[in-house]
Amino acid sequence: MRGTKLISAFLLFAFSSISAQVYTEKIVGQKNKELKDSLKVADYPYALPIWGKKVAQKGYKLPYSAGLSVNYFWQDSEIIISDLEVGFNNGQKFNLDEIVRFDKSSVEASSISVRPDIWLLPFLNIYGVFGKASTSTKINAGIWIPDATNNWSKIADFNTSASFDATTFGLGMTPTIGIGGGWLALDMNMAWTDISSLDKPAFSFVFGPRLGKTFQLPKPDRNIAVWAGGFRVHISGDTNGNIALSDIFSLEDAQAKVDNGFAKVAENQEKVDNWWNSLSPAQQNNPANIAKHNTADRALTSAGNFLTTIDGALSTVDSSSIQYSLQKKPKDLWNFIVGSQFQYNKHIMFRVECGFLSSRTQVLGGVQYRFGL
Repeated sequence: MRGTKLISAFLLFAFSSISAQVYTEKIVGQKNKELKDSLKVADYPYALPIWGKKVAQKGYKLPYSAGLSVNYFWQDSEIIISDLEVGFNNGQKFNLDEIVRFDKSSVEASSISVRPDIWLLPFLNIYGVFGKASTSTKINAGIWIPDATNNWSKIADFNTSASFDATTFGLGMTPTIGIGGGWLALDMNMAWTDISSLDKPAFSFVFGPRLGKTFQLPKPDRNIAVWAGGFRVHISGDTNGNIALSDIFSLEDAQAKVDNGFAKVAENQEKVDNWWNSLSPAQQNNPANIAKHNTADRALTSAGNFLTTIDGALSTVDSSSIQYSLQKKPKDLWNFIVGSQFQYNKHIMFRVECGFLSSRTQVLGGVQYRFGL
């Protein structure tokens, strides 16, 4: 059902994990002796990072202390939904986790973000992220009920695709270390994604370790960096929202599915009752039969009550609303990433990165400008 499109908000934080691969570099090797000696006697002209002058005089080459990046990000990710509760017109909510099953559902998102950053310490970059995103969500779900033999069958299905826009704000930091052209970056950030139909912004946390190496090019300050690493997503699982019923159902299609659902619930309830009544008293006292009967009765009652509530709401579809709550998570917490950055000079860098080897695929492209503070 289209109401579940809103769960995809949690994925939009992903583009907040965009950090430039620049770092404080230890100059080593006999061929770099002249550069190292020049750093020791040069006057460091900027206020940031803290201890920047002392670090530079020990032979470390510092990047410019401030930067501004513009990035494009695309992602496609499978999601898992559970603990669904739905109510209509601010009435009683029904727990539908037993009778609603979600098949493969995915979110495709693209975003443009701006990322200002500063080097607070020679080994610590801190940054903010401000982004606008567009998302398309594909949801496949069905209502399932049991029969007398405890076989479950689908009585209604909902297959939908919906799009919406969102705004994201995030904060992060990246501890780094660089030695002789190689570096380790441990990027981590938290973000809040705001969508009008959610009761509150969706919260997320990303951890992205990267291990890489930089190859110097003939021109001064020009290089290419390559890296590999991981991308781990943690999200706040609770989602609550409120949407118009007309955003989910067309009246004709929904009424046909509700009427068909009523017929199948009644048919299966009759089968369950006939099976139960055909049992002897001893068989009715069998714990296995009791559990089977109670499970079937509970699921059929839940499906019947839900269909009845939908049927009533459809009579005022234009003015009815749906309140829902659910738990959501990405199918896979981790995926593998590889990337590269071309540094034209100490001011301008271009970056690409790809993520794969899980149920999440992502691509990033960006440009960065750095300057001293």
